[in-house]
Amino acid sequence: MPRVRIDADLMLHYAVDDYTDPWRTAQTAILLHGLGESGAVWFGWVPELARELRVVRPDMRGFGASTPMPKGFAWSVDLLVADCLALADALGCARIHLVGAKLAGSVARAFAARHPDRMHTLTVVGSPPPLWPGRAERLPALIAELRRLGVARWAREGMASRLGDRFPAAGMAWWSDLMGRTDLESQVGFMTTIECADIRAELARIACPTLVITSEASGVASVEQTRAWARSIARSELCVVPGNSYHVAASDPDRCARETLAFIRRHQ
Repeated sequence: MPRVRIDADLMLHYAVDDYTDPWRTAQTAILLHGLGESGAVWFGWVPELARELRVVRPDMRGFGASTPMPKGFAWSVDLLVADCLALADALGCARIHLVGAKLAGSVARAFAARHPDRMHTLTVVGSPPPLWPGRAERLPALIAELRRLGVARWAREGMASRLGDRFPAAGMAWWSDLMGRTDLESQVGFMTTIECADIRAELARIACPTLVITSEASGVASVEQTRAWARSIARSELCVVPGNSYHVAASDPDRCARETLAFIRRHQ
């Protein structure tokens, strides 16, 4: 697994899937995973995307094989945006297609707003609004529950709402096991900062074509709530997938990857 030194605190690991024709120069898609995950979660997207794009799946700061962050670490959207920029630079990418799932959608939106010259397209999948209503008030109780249960049990008990009622039991067990390996302090720090981030001012600055994907009955936000913030992005499109999963990138990877690739093709 390749890796790149981002700063003194972080060795960032990533995977590259590239099945494009070797005689052409392929564009690059960077896929940012959500809370408690790693780049491994994009397995269902790779077959659709990697024949046409160089697909890069980093383990974000604190997660997967990348360096865990200690208790009290100063997390910020700014820092995670800088990590993504450093990765793009290390890969030699002048411009990228950026995909962010769940909370990573906040990082991806901020990146697109701040680095328009580095963007081809943006895709945001199953992400909360740019300011998550009531989340700051609820977060202390959520963090206390996470510390009491531990990451593995916390993930397992929330899996049904995360992946929806159509997802197979064996799949929920796989996801619970993967998320259960997450470093506790990295999880707490990421939640504390990114779940309460306010990126509302960033949306009007996003100039690239943007695809927003949600489900019919997401527990994170209604279709109308998602449509409302998506309209703040000048060149956005909304795709609504059937079902009640809020992690639609995981519950419906084939549909989401097809929609994303079709969107990218329309804007190349």
